[in-house]
Amino acid sequence: MLVAAAVCPCPPLLVPEVAAGAAPELDVARAACSDALAVLAAARPDRLVVVGPADEAGRGPHPEGARGSFRGFGVDVAVRLGRAGVEPPSAGELPTSLAVAAWLLERTGWSAAPVEGLGVGEPLTVEQCAEIGRELAGRAGRVALLVMGDASACRTLKAPGYLDERAAPFDAEAARALGAADLAAIKALDTELARELKAAGRIPWQVLAGAAEDAGLKGTLLYEDAPYGVGYVVAGWS
Repeated sequence: MLVAAAVCPCPPLLVPEVAAGAAPELDVARAACSDALAVLAAARPDRLVVVGPADEAGRGPHPEGARGSFRGFGVDVAVRLGRAGVEPPSAGELPTSLAVAAWLLERTGWSAAPVEGLGVGEPLTVEQCAEIGRELAGRAGRVALLVMGDASACRTLKAPGYLDERAAPFDAEAARALGAADLAAIKALDTELARELKAAGRIPWQVLAGAAEDAGLKGTLLYEDAPYGVGYVVAGWS
């Protein structure tokens, strides 16, 4: 059963070495992510599942100990998913979203429970996402989710997806729903609009909504902004 969840954005810029001189601009977001992860640790889960968007190569399960890096972003920073000293029998490279999650977990010294990762992506429907979430919630007696994903990438003229006037209202509703743990509203997020706005968090968020169906969790919005024209949301559920 799901006992806690944290929602975090997954831009590589959260890693200071990647952001370089712009690193201080996301200090507040990093602090909010740390607060969200503290919610997970306080719940004393038996298992933590990290869910994040991935391309075709990165989709599917990633065991504890799987490795990732940010070398593709020009910095020699490597990460390992989960607790120190755990080596998987074999594992592919973590997708970027799960590498960012691994960095956040390392930064906060996660040791509360075993960790596994799951990369998800298009074309998953709302119901398919919810079914994945239900399955994840049944993995152990006390399951926590770390849900990685950005909102729209179309908030400004310099945003990756250029300016789209639909982006701000979409992000506002997503942030409200995630902050309130409003499962119906999360499931109601428009899948086609999310795709057009490059909101990669839609699928992980709807996985979370499925996992939380019988959990009765309450949410707290910890951060919401679009510093680079991309919507970033941080929330904690317990």
